[in-house]
Amino acid sequence: MSSISKSVYKKRLHDLQIELVKLQRHFMAHDDKILIILEGRDAAGKDGVIKRIVQHLSPRETRVVALGKPSDREQSAWYFQRYVPHLPAAGELVLFNRSWYNRAGVERVMGFCSLDQYEEFMGSVVEFEAMLVRSGVKMMKYYLDISRPVQEKRLLARKKNPLKQWKTSPIDAKALEHWQDYSLARDEMLARTHTAEAPWTAVHADDKRQARLNVISDILTRLRYDGKDESLVQPDTRVVLTYDNVNDTNNGLAT
Repeated sequence: MSSISKSVYKKRLHDLQIELVKLQRHFMAHDDKILIILEGRDAAGKDGVIKRIVQHLSPRETRVVALGKPSDREQSAWYFQRYVPHLPAAGELVLFNRSWYNRAGVERVMGFCSLDQYEEFMGSVVEFEAMLVRSGVKMMKYYLDISRPVQEKRLLARKKNPLKQWKTSPIDAKALEHWQDYSLARDEMLARTHTAEAPWTAVHADDKRQARLNVISDILTRLRYDGKDESLVQPDTRVVLTYDNVNDTNNGLAT
């Protein structure tokens, strides 16, 4: 799949952001609660996707949640407790830039949680999310996947860019070293937590522009709102696809 020019990208992004404003008008008027979870490898482009989603939305009804390292008190509490206060109320859109799935990814690979803690999480997250959906939360889960060469290139560029130093962390240095471990953790997480109530959507994100446009398109396709331009919001299924936990091709994810 070829990339698109900057001018085409900017025009399409502008049109999709108009659709997002329409969506926000609708969910504010109808008291909808929308939760979008974005997971993925380091440097997969989660920040860039989120920035384009919220760029022209009302900050009062739109929140981005990116929690840092848990405190000692949070570590001693119920695992989901630190996330619950950030869930959307009526008329709100909340985006989690990484979420409770840290336990199935970084914590699992880097040994920040025990095997018992990991299994407890994997055994309870499906019901936790089902409870949220039953309470009226409209939830979408995206996993942004990139190839190893692209991750290596982006991490190096991030390290050299003085304006992106806040993005660098000791975990970055381990990302490539533990590439295969992260692949295995990803595969188990997706297979065990993909449900009819809260399905995963895989995003092939080697091309940042295509990933941004198609995640937005997919969100708009899944949610009902007045005045939707159906011809505009159809995503490219080569870029975003509903995860298939019985697909022998591994959904085209990087290995």
